Amino acid sequence: MVTFEAIWQRIKNLEGEKFRQIRGQEFSYTVEGTFLVPSTTNQNLAQSHFRQAVEILPLENTSPVQHLRGPSYIYAILMDPRVRGKDW
Repeated sequence: MVTFEAIWQRIKNLEGEKFRQIRGQEFSYTVEGTFLVPSTTNQNLAQSHFRQAVEILPLENTSPVQHLRGPSYIYAILMDPRVRGKDW
């Protein structure tokens, strides 16, 4: 399986691109150090939460990541074909 560092790099490379949450809301994000900052909320999502989510990929919905901050953003990003490629 691909390393988390490679996944995080994919996420960083897509900074500013449009993503879509499960319910259809479109958003983009910036990466500031070890935090991802979505455009549609004032929450900062820690890189460590993405690391935890990667351990349980693939995700069918947001339920498995409800304990993390911003589960709908985490799901939208990690399950996007541009991030997942053919890895999960």
